Amino acid sequence: MPNDMVEVVIDSIRVSLMSQQRIVILREVNAERYLPIWIGIYEAESITIALQEVEVARPLTHDLLRNIFQEMNAQVVRVEVVALRDDTFYGNIVAEVNGRTMEIDSRPSDALALAVRAHVPILVSGSVMDMAGIIPEADMQEEGDLEGEDIESPERLSVFQDFLERLEDEEEDEDEDEEE
Repeated sequence: MPNDMVEVVIDSIRVSLMSQQRIVILREVNAERYLPIWIGIYEAESITIALQEVEVARPLTHDLLRNIFQEMNAQVVRVEVVALRDDTFYGNIVAEVNGRTMEIDSRPSDALALAVRAHVPILVSGSVMDMAGIIPEADMQEEGDLEGEDIESPERLSVFQDFLERLEDEEEDEDEDEEE
């Protein structure tokens, strides 16, 4: 694993009730730190289909991408979320072709959809996790062991609700600025 990278898994995909936008929640492996990333509806659906191993009649865009890598004898090694600038996340697809490692610029949502299909690790820059990661409040963890708890319980999701409310407030402020 490259220095300063944290391995994560896809914890869940959520829908904002206010805007119907999707959020993928990445969870740090062996830790209770989360990274929420806004993604498009189609990318969310593509990730969900792959996570649930739903068979589709024809290849979806991310299946096509995986198939292209395979046909070109390229191996997807990992995907990365490498930066957060101006509220936009940046990612890479890391692949090996003929002994050469390539880093291909990608939206994190597309990289995640490919990672699920290629069964490769998902890494996030430590600085991105430090900037945008969310750690549930310590007192919530003291109430009891979260292992085995329903992942969708209100107590467990309260940290994400707070985050979503802040984002929705920011969106409203931006919409008001545009109207002026």
